[in-house]
Amino acid sequence: MRIRAGHLWAISAGALVVLAGASLMVGAARIVPGEPTAGLILGVSRIPRTLAAILTGAALAVAGVVMQQIVRNRFVEPATAGTPEAAAAGLLAVTLAAPHAPVWVKMAVAAMAALGGAALFAALIRCLPPREVFLVPLTGLVLAGVIGAGVTLIGWETDLMQYISIWLLSGEFSGVIAGRYEFLWIAGAAALLAWFAADRFAILALGPEAATALGLSATAVMRLGLVVVALVTAMVVVTVGMLPFVGLIVPNLVARVMGDNLRASLPVVAMAGAVLVLGSDLAGRLVIHPYEVPAGTILGVVGAAAFLWLLWQGNRNAA
Repeated sequence: MRIRAGHLWAISAGALVVLAGASLMVGAARIVPGEPTAGLILGVSRIPRTLAAILTGAALAVAGVVMQQIVRNRFVEPATAGTPEAAAAGLLAVTLAAPHAPVWVKMAVAAMAALGGAALFAALIRCLPPREVFLVPLTGLVLAGVIGAGVTLIGWETDLMQYISIWLLSGEFSGVIAGRYEFLWIAGAAALLAWFAADRFAILALGPEAATALGLSATAVMRLGLVVVALVTAMVVVTVGMLPFVGLIVPNLVARVMGDNLRASLPVVAMAGAVLVLGSDLAGRLVIHPYEVPAGTILGVVGAAAFLWLLWQGNRNAA
């Protein structure tokens, strides 16, 4: 079944508007129109938190598409390719070497480390048999485990485990306030850059040989994709912690409805990713209100169920 991009865009936009309105009104503190504290709560906490969830979801979903096009495998995303662990390793290194460094320095180091991790993953999968598609995500999981183990060991020895758990295991927005989420706009800009290069990524997915035959520099496009993935991952890890499954299930679900026209589907992917993350954050605020469950926990449950459904559907279609 194929649905026009405009229709799916309208559905996603409507859902996002409803969720954004609910996000502005839900929280431990009650907003009473006309009271002086209402504007303060909205401006300092609710609006930044809502924008952070939207930017995070959109950027992670687009980064998942880019990663899948680069490696030509639908079962990978930045979170399963060792990229967040590499970003955490960079953050850990700069925290130990220069604990008083400005935030932008830490962001830059995290982005460079994430870029190195993504490049290492891309290099490793070139050695795999092309027909063994499930070895690609397994390789990413192994790489993530190795880097994560090293980061955890150093964090344990240096008493920095609290930071590592925030970077890799939390995925939550309760600490987002004005002045502490703005770097996520860089992730949003990286996602926008991916849209401008959507046709190039689509050609790269045909294979390096086909891309070269069509006059495209496969190496340059791959480097651009790795930069997009690294920027998104670093900004998300530093600001709210990594969120699972967003870059995996959203692109696959949208592709099942709209096909593989990246130019048309990428905006819908971004919108759907924003809806998923914002909805998970809102659910986390409501399930044990006035306390909260991290959005990453909600996404772990929902994403795992959706991923199993995708695998089951794939096996059924193959049969």
